[in-house]
Amino acid sequence: MRLSTQSLALASARHPWRTISAWGAVVVAAIVAIVALLGGSLTTEGAPTNNPESERALAVQEQAFPPDPSMARSDIVVIRSDEHTVDSAEFESFVRALVEQSDVQALSRAHTYLEGDTSLLSPDRHATIVPLGIPDEGEAEKVVEAVERADEDPAFSVAVTGDQTLDYDFNLLSQEDLKKGELQFGLPAALIILLLVFGAVVAGLVPLLMAIVSIVVALGLTVVLAQPFELSVFVLNMVPGMGLALGIDYSLFVVSRYREERGRGREQHDAIAASGLTASRAVLFSGTAFVVAMFGMLLVPSSIMRTLAVGAILVGIVSVVAALTLLPALLGLLGDRVNALRIPFIGRRTLESAGAEGRFWGAIVRSVLRRPVLSLVLSLAVLLALAVPILGMSIGTSGVSALPDRFVSKQGFVALARDFSGTTTDPVEIVVSGGTSRAETSAALDRLRSTLTADPRFGNGEIRPSPSGDVLLFSVPVVGDPSSSQAVAAVQDLRSELIPRAFDGTDADVLVGGTTSENIDYFDSVIDPAPLVIAFVLVLTFLLLTVVFRSIVVAATAVALNLLSVGAAYGLLVLVFQHGVGAGIFGFQETDTIEAWVPLFLFSVLFGLSMDYQVFLLSRIRERYDETRDTTDAVTFGVGSTARIITGAALIIVAVFSGFARGDLIMFQQMGFGVAVALLIDATIIRSVLLPSAMKLLG
Repeated sequence: MRLSTQSLALASARHPWRTISAWGAVVVAAIVAIVALLGGSLTTEGAPTNNPESERALAVQEQAFPPDPSMARSDIVVIRSDEHTVDSAEFESFVRALVEQSDVQALSRAHTYLEGDTSLLSPDRHATIVPLGIPDEGEAEKVVEAVERADEDPAFSVAVTGDQTLDYDFNLLSQEDLKKGELQFGLPAALIILLLVFGAVVAGLVPLLMAIVSIVVALGLTVVLAQPFELSVFVLNMVPGMGLALGIDYSLFVVSRYREERGRGREQHDAIAASGLTASRAVLFSGTAFVVAMFGMLLVPSSIMRTLAVGAILVGIVSVVAALTLLPALLGLLGDRVNALRIPFIGRRTLESAGAEGRFWGAIVRSVLRRPVLSLVLSLAVLLALAVPILGMSIGTSGVSALPDRFVSKQGFVALARDFSGTTTDPVEIVVSGGTSRAETSAALDRLRSTLTADPRFGNGEIRPSPSGDVLLFSVPVVGDPSSSQAVAAVQDLRSELIPRAFDGTDADVLVGGTTSENIDYFDSVIDPAPLVIAFVLVLTFLLLTVVFRSIVVAATAVALNLLSVGAAYGLLVLVFQHGVGAGIFGFQETDTIEAWVPLFLFSVLFGLSMDYQVFLLSRIRERYDETRDTTDAVTFGVGSTARIITGAALIIVAVFSGFARGDLIMFQQMGFGVAVALLIDATIIRSVLLPSAMKLLG
C-alpha cells in the first residue's frame, strides 16, 4: 500500500490499541525526560552566536582578568532607613544581622561599610549598599528570601538587584505568566470554544487531549535537546501556547471532516479514510508550511530566536504526526461516541449543519462577489492603513525597569537609582589591548575618560590594568536601565563615535562589552538577517503551495494575503505598545520599543498559522470547483461550509495567545497581541472579503 495520509489514517484506525499504546509509551518517556532533565537545563541568556564585539570583549577581559569567585560582583543589596543613619547602633546591628550573621553564603561573605569602605554609603548617610557575588539561581532564591524577610522591618527598607536576581525574577514571572495565561485562561477558553463548535463534550475534549499529548512530547524532546545545546527558558512558554494552538487546530479540522462524512452516511472506516484523504492532507501541508516558516528563524544568529524556533518546530511536527496517527486511532475506537454528551440546544444543530454552507458567512460572501472590485479595494485600503504605523517601529528589549513593581530586582533597581545614581552592576566594559604601554594609548584613554566624565549619560569610570599590563579595562556606568533605549543610544554613540575619535592615530584594539553592548549586538543579530529570513519563508511557502494546489496564481495570492495580515498586525503592535493607543484598555504596558525578536518571530509564526486556514479553505474551494466547475459557487460554498470550523480554530488561537498577552512580560504581551489580532484579521477580512473577491476576479 502506498504511504499517504489516507492509508496512514486507515492503518491507525484499524489498529487503534497498537497506535495508542505506542503514543502512550512516547508520552511516558517524555514525562520521565522532563522530570529528570528539566531542572537547570534552560537559561535566561540570549547571546548572539556570531561572535560579535561584546563577546570578543568579554573573551579578552576574562583572559586578562581571570574571574575570582571571591571578588565577583553580580548583584547589590540596598539598605535604607529614614529613621536611622549608618552611624547609629540600630543600623549597624541590622546590617550585621542581615549580612555577617546570615546563613546564606552569598551574604555572609560580602563586604560592608562596617569594614571602613565609605564608598558604600549614600551622601545623606541613611543608606548603604552591599555588593554580592551570587553564583547561581539557587543562591539567588536564598538571597531574595533573606532580603524579603529583612524588608519586613518597618524601620528599614531592603532590596536587591543585579544579574542573578533579575534572572531569578524573569524566570519566576515567566512561570506565573504561563500559569495565569495558558493554564488558567487559554486552556479553559479553548475548551469552551471547542464545545460550542462541536456541540458535544467528547468531540470537544478530543482536540484538547491531542494538544496536551503534543505539548508533553514536545517538551520532552526540548529538554533532551537542551542537554547538548543552550536553550532559553522562554521555550517553556512557547511550547504550551503553540501546542495548544496547533494541536487543537489540526484535530479540529480532522474531527469536523469525520463527523461531516459520517453525516453523509459513510461507514466509520470510510469516513476516516475520506478525512485522511482531505482534512489530514490539508493538515500535513499546513503543518509543513508552519515548520518551514519556523526553520527560517534558525538563520538568525541569536540563541533566543533559535530556541523559540526549535520549540515551535518540535511541537509543530509532533502535532502533525499526532493528527495523522493518534487521532484516527481515537476516532476508530470511539466511532459515533465522539458525539456523546451533546450540549442542549446546540448539540443537534451543530451535528446536522456539519459541512453545510453557513447562512451568515454565505450571505457575506455572496455580497462580496456581487461587487468584487469594490470589496477588494476597500479591504486593501483598511489593511494598508493599519500597516502604516510600521514606519515608526523601534526595536529594543525589556530590562529590569519593565518588571512589575512587586519584584525585588525592580525594587532594588529603583532604590539604587535613588540613593546611588552612579552605581551599577552592569557597567560598560571598555577593553583596550595592543600598545597599552605606549604614551599615545594612555593619552587616548585619558581623553575618552574626560569625555565620558563630562557626558551626563555616563557615570564616573575606573581604569584597571591587567596583571600582565597588556590589557586596560575601563569600567564606566551608564545611567539608568542598561537595557533602556537611552542607554542603548549612549553606548551606540560610544562605539561608533566617541571611541574612534579618542583613539584615532593609535594602533590599540578597543572593544566594548557589558550588558548594553550585548543588547546592541543582539539587536543587530536579529535585524541584519531579517531580509534573508523573510525571503526564505516567502520562497519556500510559495513553492510548497504551488506543489499543493498546482497553481502559481493561487500560491502567489495566498502569500500576498498573508503578507497583508502580518503587515496590519505589525502596525497595530506599534500603535498599541509604542503609542499607547488602547494599551490601558487591554492592560498592556506602554513602552518605547518593540522587543527585538518579536517582529521576525511574528512573521514566521503568522505565516505558518495563517497557512492553516488558507490551505483548509482553498482545499474546500478546489473540491467544490472540481465538482461544479463554477467559481462563484465554489468560493461561496468553500467559505460558508468551513466558516464554523475556521472561526472556531481562529478563536481558539486568539484565546491561547491572548493568554500570553494577559501576562506581565512585555515581550509575551506583544507576541500574544500580535498573533491574536493577525488571526482575527485573517479569519474575517482576509477570509470573507479579500480572498473571495480575489478568487472571483482571477476566475
